[in-house]
Amino acid sequence: MANILVVDDELGIRDLLSEILNDEGHTIELAENAAEARAARSRSRPDLVLLDIWMPDTDGVSLLKEWASSGALTMPVIMMSGHATIDTAVEATKIGAHSFLEKPITLQKLLKAVEMALAGSANRKPAPQPVNHHSSFTVEPIVHSGETQSSTSVSTISTLMDLGPQARQAFDLNKPLREARDGFEKAYFEFHLAQEGGSMTRVAEQTGLERTHLYRKLKQLGVELGRGKRGLI
Repeated sequence: MANILVVDDELGIRDLLSEILNDEGHTIELAENAAEARAARSRSRPDLVLLDIWMPDTDGVSLLKEWASSGALTMPVIMMSGHATIDTAVEATKIGAHSFLEKPITLQKLLKAVEMALAGSANRKPAPQPVNHHSSFTVEPIVHSGETQSSTSVSTISTLMDLGPQARQAFDLNKPLREARDGFEKAYFEFHLAQEGGSMTRVAEQTGLERTHLYRKLKQLGVELGRGKRGLI
């Protein structure tokens, strides 16, 4: 995953971009103006910059020119604006911007642009993190008092699932339906979160749930989340 610098003078945009990209596993640093962006660029050496064009002190195109002329444009830069003209977008591309996103930015366009910019970066260092897509799923009996080891109790099922660090989830069918179902659903979503490296976007796709519904469901089940909560900028 990448270290991404988000530069925008609007707090809401910064927070929303940060949540979405954090959700995808990236490390995010925020700047609200060119001065903060310069400092962050020198301090953290980002793999990618999302740069707003219209800012109060120095506009994004001027900052892009500054980085290009000083040899600091060593990372891909995606320009963002809700008011820029085609000429402005072309100018930014000529200076060295990787691409241009027009606000409002949809989730799909944002993630696609970020993916392409990182994939095309000459300075990007591959850091493969293989994910095991082959889960082990075993059903075995839980022996209660009065049962023998060889007898299979239809009232209780123990499921072993490979969630990276292996976790054991026991589903007792003697429980009320709602409790038993909640236990299964929690394990189900934890499994998919582990499989997808914590990406809510991919979990939503895999489980067929709309993202807002998915977040509500995970909160209801008590599944811990440490990432973003948005789907549209």
